[in-house]
Amino acid sequence: MGGSGEVHETQSLITRAAAGDHSAADRLFARYAPALHRWTRGRLPRWARDIADTHDIVQDALLQTFRNLDGFEYRGEGALHAYLRQAVMNRIREELRRRTRRGEREELSASIEDEGPSPLEAAIGRETLDRYEEALSRLSTEDREAVIARVELGLSHREIAEALGKPSDDAARMAVARALVRLVKEMGARG
Repeated sequence: MGGSGEVHETQSLITRAAAGDHSAADRLFARYAPALHRWTRGRLPRWARDIADTHDIVQDALLQTFRNLDGFEYRGEGALHAYLRQAVMNRIREELRRRTRRGEREELSASIEDEGPSPLEAAIGRETLDRYEEALSRLSTEDREAVIARVELGLSHREIAEALGKPSDDAARMAVARALVRLVKEMGARG
């Protein structure tokens, strides 16, 4: 997702997917789903998860989004990632509302549901995760996008440079480093 050829390809895939081309939607899905799966795993509360939930939520959100791309104006990878993250977040909220209204579904099974923390919770702890989320919300939009792109989505510095409109990988690396320093200061200020 680095060069102008890939940008043109992404624009073409979006246009084709919006027109109903299933192979274009499949290629977009293959390109964006892995990072969104990683991001979503840390967003879905423990009580709302089961084995397939993260995968299902991302898949549902992407399929719905790729079917309704006619109004989407491609402004680079960062804009598309943000658009897709928002679609997934909306799907998570919808799932949480559904689970709250209906209660948890319980199936007869030999396996026991994992009550453990999400991967993100396990890595940094619930209290730290809460401080992280609060601090992240206080950052500027560019800093927040830099942190999310690198830490949560695992994008390369080249992808981040494109997403943030930076002239080089090094400029993106510096933007991420500065954003992380600001994030740590914000976390420390409230912790």
